[in-house]
Amino acid sequence: MADEKELRYDPATIEPKWQERWAADPTLYAADPHDSGKPKYYVLEMLPYPSGQLHMGHVRNYSIGDALARHMWMRGYNVLHPMGWDAFGLPAENAALKNNTPPREWTLSNIAAMKRQMQRLGLGYDWATEITTCLPDYYRWNQWFFLRMYERGLVYRKKSKVNWCPECATVLANEQVIDGRCWRHEDTIVELRDLEQWFFRITAYAQELLDGLDKLDGWPEKVRTMQRNWIGRSEGTEVDFTVEGGPEESSPAKIRVFTTRVDTIFGATSVQLAPEHAITAQFSSTDSVLKEKVAELLDEQKKARETGDIGAIEKHGAPTGRFAINPYNGKRVPIWVANYILADYGTGAIMSVPGHDARDFEFASKYGIPVRRVIAPADPQAEEPALPYLSEDGILINSGEYNGLTCDEAQQRLQHIAKEQAFGEATITFRLKDWGVSRQRYWGTPIPMIHCERDGIVPLPDDQLPVILPANIEITQTGGSPLSRVPEFVNVTCPKCGGPARRETDTMDTFVDSSWYFYRYVDAKNDVEPYAPAKAQHWFPIDQYIGGVEHAILHLIYSRFWTKVMRDLGMILNDEPAQRLFTQGMVIKDGAKMSKSKGNVVSPDDMVARYGADSTRMYALFAAPPDRDLDWQEDGVAGVSRFLGRVWRLTTRHAEAARSAKGQPLAETSGTSLKLLRKLHQTIAKITHDFAGRWHFNTCVAAIMELVNEVQAADAQLTSGEVPAPVIRELLTNLVLLLAPFAPYLSAELWEELGGEGAVLRASWPISNPALAKEDEIEVSVQSNGKLITVIRVPADADAKAIEVAALAEEKVKARIAGKTVVKVIVVPGKTVNLVVK
Repeated sequence: MADEKELRYDPATIEPKWQERWAADPTLYAADPHDSGKPKYYVLEMLPYPSGQLHMGHVRNYSIGDALARHMWMRGYNVLHPMGWDAFGLPAENAALKNNTPPREWTLSNIAAMKRQMQRLGLGYDWATEITTCLPDYYRWNQWFFLRMYERGLVYRKKSKVNWCPECATVLANEQVIDGRCWRHEDTIVELRDLEQWFFRITAYAQELLDGLDKLDGWPEKVRTMQRNWIGRSEGTEVDFTVEGGPEESSPAKIRVFTTRVDTIFGATSVQLAPEHAITAQFSSTDSVLKEKVAELLDEQKKARETGDIGAIEKHGAPTGRFAINPYNGKRVPIWVANYILADYGTGAIMSVPGHDARDFEFASKYGIPVRRVIAPADPQAEEPALPYLSEDGILINSGEYNGLTCDEAQQRLQHIAKEQAFGEATITFRLKDWGVSRQRYWGTPIPMIHCERDGIVPLPDDQLPVILPANIEITQTGGSPLSRVPEFVNVTCPKCGGPARRETDTMDTFVDSSWYFYRYVDAKNDVEPYAPAKAQHWFPIDQYIGGVEHAILHLIYSRFWTKVMRDLGMILNDEPAQRLFTQGMVIKDGAKMSKSKGNVVSPDDMVARYGADSTRMYALFAAPPDRDLDWQEDGVAGVSRFLGRVWRLTTRHAEAARSAKGQPLAETSGTSLKLLRKLHQTIAKITHDFAGRWHFNTCVAAIMELVNEVQAADAQLTSGEVPAPVIRELLTNLVLLLAPFAPYLSAELWEELGGEGAVLRASWPISNPALAKEDEIEVSVQSNGKLITVIRVPADADAKAIEVAALAEEKVKARIAGKTVVKVIVVPGKTVNLVVK
């Protein structure tokens, strides 16, 4: 038996030893070839931005994925578990400005530092598949995909109103504007600017993106709901209101509105325009008073963005003095400009029906606009509704020849008339807008397009890819893209006519990089195509994707779009990127999410130095269910370290006995041995179940702790020989296997100490013996009229009658019901006995 000095658990010695061994074996974490015949399992955590340091939020995310990957390896699956770097983006440029360090140098040094941290944590990644999105061998395929989408009409360029972040000095996609602010700068209000930009036509897939959510039953419902709301499908009718022309207007303008309730159109008492609507500009160009008022309304709208809720704006408007004609009845309605109508939402104009819309009623009441009721309850006995009449259904009134129709009937009839008379049509609109991908920054993928005075916009031929980012250029945040000031980059020859031309100087949104990166992992070194289709078809969809819910809109909706495009290009067969999605909770410290901006980051390096990587990882899994927020407590890491020390001492103290029993079968057991084996197999069953379903790793770790407690309590019997060596071996080897997904370093050391063959990662996951795992006795609570009397133990297979007899024979129960009549006995087998007495 080892002396006490030898029994001291020292992760500072154990962990570097195994880190060095694992690094020397590049095949340890590598997936077998895709045609190996093993069942595949692709587990993936979202790749990080290389900011320079991991924090405990990263550690939690990666520990969840690593535990799952290790479990599936031990289950005999062919596991793909890769890692890479989302390496383009503004932080690198900002660092260049601040530290006078080129973005490439800053990024690659951060990657090296974070990779060292990951390796020290013992995360089981196949580094042979590593990708870095800022390197040409990756971003050339961004450019290749851009060209393929351009050929299919999914890429276009237009001048439009775009979101501009003054802090980033670049355009943002709609999805990157959160409550009116930049997604990277919570205090920076996003402005609207008119710019010529490149767009991906994501709206071409809007309906499919929406329908596909119904098939993603392995995704959290909250994520699917967020995407449904963002896509925002609305069925309705577009209708043209003709602007009443003056004598000088030979071709009157038309105001197109979209409404989901065309059945209320006879209640329209005004038409309202956004301050930035084209017709607003037309009217105000000859009316200085209106122009001044429109500017005020636009300023109010911009200020409302600062609150993050344009819907809560105090509603103001200005009459234009002009009228529009309702095409259904020829009635004149006044045209107003209103601060709560947005130019980029719907058509930028609405028909205002104050009798049946609360927002319109508020506006009409303020400005004395008539309110007309055109829907009545279908039931004539129904209580008279109050203004506004918000009935969802009913019959039409005050609607001319359509009076008496139900709302549904009227909508169908009115849509038909609009189409027949060419002033409107039934239509479906989406809140989702096309994805603006132009960025006026340097550190991103160059867009592979050429501007030629003779031939216009010309796509670059594939054989000229990649367009390489020039190195060591001056980085500024003003005056457009820094690339525009690099003549050797800008000035090129047109690939079509051979004349002088100008290269596109905008770069791609960095969400392009992360929209397809997981496909590159399956064939990371391919230099002739993004990946071999046969490999992608084998590995996809991803079996388990893991990351934060904050990516529900930006990354996840873009990656779903990209997957559908690649499917239509014939490169894959799957419709969705990931079969299952898990969104882990945040790590909280001092009442706030752990982040650099909050100044509450805990470095995993410090925790590893004090307690070891296993303790740091295991605490991240143990302290809370993985889908809940984790309240960081360093004492918890210390507690896990003490527990692992107990496992170390227990195992090494009895390792000699375990080794001596190698190859020996288990004999018939009883007494302490049987009790310990039962606890072991119950623990195996519980942890196996939790990995397969609930993912409650905290309860898995707790179950291992309970097992260790029970084995430690029998230490004297293990030492004396009362518990035979084959049972000790069964207990300790399976304990190490159960611990392996959570504490890989310690498990590897103890597996070797026990004489285990090969790497513990490749050992078979233990299988629970149902006969041994079955409880002999169970606890049943006994109640009287719902109040607890006591808890009794009964045979696990006892039927209801046997449980009733045992309960009535219990002394505490007899005392409680003495002198009373038992009216009824209600038995819930395995749970409770309730005595109804009086």
